[in-house]
Amino acid sequence: MSENKHHQSTPLAGRRRAYILPGSLIVLAITAVGFYFQQSSAAPDGKFGAADGKRGRENYEAPAAVAIETAGKADFPVYLNGLGTVTALRTVTLRPRVDGELVRVAFSEGQMVKEGELLAEIDPRPFQIQLQQVEGQLLRDQALLQNAEIDHDRYQKLLAQDSISAQQTVTQQAQVKQYQGTVEMDKAQVNNAKLQLGYARLTSPIPGRVGLRQIDQGNIVHTNDTNGLVVITQLQPISVVFTLPEDKVQQVIQRWRSNQSVTVVAYDRAGKIKLAEGKLLAIDNQIDPTTGTLKLKAQFDNNESTLFANQFVNVKMHLETLPDATLVSSAAIQHDGEGAFVYVINQEKKAQLRRITVGPIEADKVVVLTNLAANETVVVEGTDRLHEGSLVDIAQKDGQTVAASPDTLTKPEARFRKRDRRS
Repeated sequence: MSENKHHQSTPLAGRRRAYILPGSLIVLAITAVGFYFQQSSAAPDGKFGAADGKRGRENYEAPAAVAIETAGKADFPVYLNGLGTVTALRTVTLRPRVDGELVRVAFSEGQMVKEGELLAEIDPRPFQIQLQQVEGQLLRDQALLQNAEIDHDRYQKLLAQDSISAQQTVTQQAQVKQYQGTVEMDKAQVNNAKLQLGYARLTSPIPGRVGLRQIDQGNIVHTNDTNGLVVITQLQPISVVFTLPEDKVQQVIQRWRSNQSVTVVAYDRAGKIKLAEGKLLAIDNQIDPTTGTLKLKAQFDNNESTLFANQFVNVKMHLETLPDATLVSSAAIQHDGEGAFVYVINQEKKAQLRRITVGPIEADKVVVLTNLAANETVVVEGTDRLHEGSLVDIAQKDGQTVAASPDTLTKPEARFRKRDRRS
């Protein structure tokens, strides 16, 4: 009976031995994997043991990839910016001062003209005839006056000889004065006829550029025509009226009182193309209460004819120049509830939060008034990953790419910095 039991238990024992070997291999594999991960989770410098691997990953902070810039020092021009409209010093609508047929148009549309230059001509013949009439009347009355003066002289001699009554002499003297008045009236009519004849020639009252012709040759023009013949606009010189906020008024007035010329530059609507440069001409006497702005006027020579009446321009007025100012890019300036600050990188490649006072801004440059010296380096990119004392990996300096240090590239975290640079 026992013999049978022995023979029956032999297959079961064999199967148990068959499962022991694979199970042992699985346990060894799991143990090896666990040991590998414990070792790889330790800090690169070996200060964290296998038991502290997870805590080491949490406490270790990789250097942040940043771009830095060296603070510079230079003279910094301070500008005040405003919006302006080009205004012609004089604009004239040329209208006829006499009625008649327009027999000649002597200008081309868009032409630059001088003061007194002939632009158009009305048929002068009716005015020439009128002038001849009054000139003939003047000659007649002058002859009558001359005859009356001769008679008066003769009567004076006869009165001295007591050959004529005094009444006749007085009457003749009155007649002389009457003819003198008639002659003066005739002279006035002659001058008026000459004036009307002169009005037949339409000349430019100002130097400038003529616009588009409003009426063609051959039409009958009248003094009460609404549109006139053409509009003339003076472009050289020309002015720009612009506005500044009222909180900037005192700076402008102080410069204005110093009797120094204030340079004003006009740019196009986008503020990129320089159109002309001029001088501040006048300051308005009151602030607009609806907008809180003050009007100013600048005058430009406009020799290149780049400014047109009613053109919209951006204005930059040079107020002063700050000598030896500390300059950084506007990207370096950060703000929080306490004010403006920058991250300064020291020799140990650590970020230092530095509170600063910001001055004027022009384009992408900012004047730093306090707490930053020239040649110090500040972070311009990657500030979102920094705090006081952060280690940094300089990827770019003053616009030039900087190769990463070899010791940082061997660390596991280096792959993250590489990805940051590629992005």
